Formats: sequence, C-alpha cells, structure tokens
Amino acid sequence: MEYNCAIRDMKSGMEVEGFYLLKQAAAKTTTAGKLYLAATIEDKTGSIEVKKWDYQGGIEQEDTGHVVKIRGEVSEYRGALQLTLGRIRRATESDVFRVTDLVPTAPIDRDGTMNAVRAMIASMEDGDYRALAEIMLEEHGEAFASIPAAKSMHHAFLSGLLMHTYNMLLTADFLAKLYPGVVNRSLLLTGTLLHDFAKSEEFAFSELGLVTGYTTKGKLLGHLVMGAEEVRKAAEGLGLPEEKIMLLTHMILSHHGEPEFGAAVIPRFAEAELLYHIDLIDSRMEIVRENLENVEPGAFSSKIFALDRDLYRHE
Repeated sequence: MEYNCAIRDMKSGMEVEGFYLLKQAAAKTTTAGKLYLAATIEDKTGSIEVKKWDYQGGIEQEDTGHVVKIRGEVSEYRGALQLTLGRIRRATESDVFRVTDLVPTAPIDRDGTMNAVRAMIASMEDGDYRALAEIMLEEHGEAFASIPAAKSMHHAFLSGLLMHTYNMLLTADFLAKLYPGVVNRSLLLTGTLLHDFAKSEEFAFSELGLVTGYTTKGKLLGHLVMGAEEVRKAAEGLGLPEEKIMLLTHMILSHHGEPEFGAAVIPRFAEAELLYHIDLIDSRMEIVRENLENVEPGAFSSKIFALDRDLYRHE
C-alpha cells in the first residue's frame, strides 16, 4: 500500500491510500441502473479520474475543492490511468496532511511577477490609463496575485490569474510595439490587466483557495459585466474622459470574442480585437502545457475536451 503517493508517480497495479483534493464529483448510473461515483482528484503533481462502484453516497458536487481521503487501486483504462476506489470520505479536522502537497500552484515567482506587473504599469505613456491601472491593482492586488484563473479549463491553480495575466501583458506589449500606428499601447495594456479582475467576485472558493463554483453574482452577471461596471466606476472617480472609459469597458465586455463564447458584444476596435486573441492564445497554450506535461515524447495525449482533439508531443 502506497500512502500519499504523488499522482504523477502512480502506476497501474498500485494500491494507494491518502489525502487528495477533490476536483470534480458526480453521482451517475450504470446501464444496469446501479449508482456509481465519477470524480477527479488532484495534488500539486497532477490529477487522475476515479470511480467508486456501488456508490452509497457521502461525497457530493458541493465537496469539490475540499480534501478527501481515498483508498483504491490504480488501473489503466483506454490508455489512461484511473483509480477504482474502495473508500472515499471528506477529510476531518483530526486528519493530518500537508496542504502544500495538495494545492497546485502556478510555476512562477509570485512576488517577482507582481513587481514585473507594476513595472509594466509604470511604463504606460498615458497618465489616465496608468492611474486607473494603479488604483485597480491596489484594490485587487491580494486576490489578483493568489486566485486561480478558472475552475478547471486553464490556470486552475493558485496564482493562476497572475500567471495568465502577466503572460498576456508580455504578449500585449510585444504586439503594441509591432503595430505602433494602429495600437494604443497604454489602452491595450490597461484592458489586458483589468480584463479578469472581477473573477474574484465571480468565483466561489474553497478554504484552500481553489475555485469550487460560482457566486450568485457570478452566475447572474458574470465577470465581464461586473468587471466593466467596476472599471467604469473607478474611472469616473478619477475623472477619465468618457471616450477612454467607453473603450476600456468595451474591451472587457468583448474579450471573449463572440456571444457564443460569452462575450456581451463583439470586439470593434484594434485593442479589443487583440485582447480577445491574446486571451485565447494564452489560455490554449496553458491547456496544451498541462495536457502534454505527462505525455512521453513521440506519443499522443488523450482527447482534450477544451480543444476537441488529442495532441502529439514531439521530441
């Protein structure tokens, strides 16, 4: 029996027991009408799908983001490892485990990256946009530096939003310099920085800081609308011209590109169009990184739902 085995070290045939984070959970029914639990657990090294047959209850969707204790056997199914569980329960206060072994965290220097973001803001030529970026970062700094960027799709780990946004800022800075006659650098950098700040209100978090679901405001309004409202309020408080406020709020409302992807409006000027593509590029590249991380060179990944395909990892 392997105790608290890192998920990346699990191999078919292993019997394992220990504490892991519950990433997803759903009670389902077999074709024979029997109840089973389909779930995903994770630690800082990776994630693995689990099944509990003849399920009698005890773990619900509401338990996602919390620590569970499991016991089961690792096997291979359709080319991927999975765990068949004998036991699973929510961890209690008397259980002993190290949170640092469980919580996935962005592979970045958090303080160094925050300083780099501040330096990027300080480099903005436009004083209005710079002042708004500074005051918004001061307001959101702690959450911005610590929360995930998503529940599961990409950057779904601590400091994921910081990693995602800083990568986007680097790309935005490059593209603004590449198209100086078309793109206002300060506008593009400000919209890029602020585009996801409202996720701190959109998401509900576990006690470990991971996303477990959505708040009531998150479900009814979403981070695009909430973000645009907050930016307008802050910008008006600073006395920014209406034109600049309108441009920034449009960027936030349109950064998902198309209504079918959640955009309130489609991008209608250069910086808004670039923000949509920059966001898409970084989110998809992180999906690629995470899914190829444990794939051997010369092999294909399993099918990736977000991309609707498998991917080849070359030498």
